[in-house]
Amino acid sequence: MRAVLCRAFGPPESLVIDEVDDPAPGPGEVVVDVHACAVNFPDVLMIQNLYQFKPALPFSPGGEVAGIVSAAADGLEGIHIGDRVFASTGWGGLAEKVAIPAGSAVALPDAIDLVPASGFLYAYGTSYHALKDRADLQPGDTLVVLGAAGGVGLAAVELGAFMGATVIAAASSEHKLAVCREHGASMTIDYSTEDLKTRIRELTGGVGADVVYDPVGGSYSEAALRSTAWNGRFLVIGFAAGDIPRIPLNLPLLKGCSVIGVFFGAFATREPERSRANLEQLVELWSAGHLRPHVSATYPLERAGEAIRQLADRHAEGKIVVTIGRGE
Repeated sequence: MRAVLCRAFGPPESLVIDEVDDPAPGPGEVVVDVHACAVNFPDVLMIQNLYQFKPALPFSPGGEVAGIVSAAADGLEGIHIGDRVFASTGWGGLAEKVAIPAGSAVALPDAIDLVPASGFLYAYGTSYHALKDRADLQPGDTLVVLGAAGGVGLAAVELGAFMGATVIAAASSEHKLAVCREHGASMTIDYSTEDLKTRIRELTGGVGADVVYDPVGGSYSEAALRSTAWNGRFLVIGFAAGDIPRIPLNLPLLKGCSVIGVFFGAFATREPERSRANLEQLVELWSAGHLRPHVSATYPLERAGEAIRQLADRHAEGKIVVTIGRGE
């Protein structure tokens, strides 16, 4: 089979495509014929040896896929050859086939397109866990989403609006903010031209945000934390800006707010039943038409490096997906 390989750590342009052996299912595993693989920020870091998980060279990046189960270990129940699934792989997804633990695969209805499904798990799984389990978002709350046009950000905008919050989307261009409005944002902030702290205070009538969703980090985090309401919840999702902010701890004290870490991968590992229940609820919401995952660009396997470069250069709106198939 064909696979995108990281043979030496470096930029996306250093990735190569090569023929490798087809995987076989080990105990408790299934093999998925990959139809599509979404790229994510961990892919950008992993191929540079900058991520907390460090697969041995050579490896294929690609942490979430959608496709068809083509082989299964003996004795598995609840999953069958021919099932349409999406799954977290950690890495290895940028290949025509991947072997994964059967428990990580989530069944998909026939009506759901496998291309957007490949980018659904991380974005919506992270955002639903953050807003539902960690922030306890309530109808009527004001939710500020930073990096709102990115994969997890846009999912948070959409889920926050569905859950009854007033969503303020913050992003770096008017074009990105237009996408956020299409997915449920009531108000927007262009933090390339507007002061984030001032605008949050203005848009909330001086009260501040009940919940801040921050996948960006860098200089925006402290400004947003200073704009939380009394009893506000500041969700630490990630650091796409590259810099981990040093937050003055007097701010949570003075504002009576909470700084809450959100680690979806650890949640899925430590509490797999709750995580799967969340994902199944999300698939039901999608099937019912309440969610509209946004794929801004697709690339063939041969151009996977370009797809990762687009993400590294902050050009993504929603998800970027690599489509895969033998001979395509």
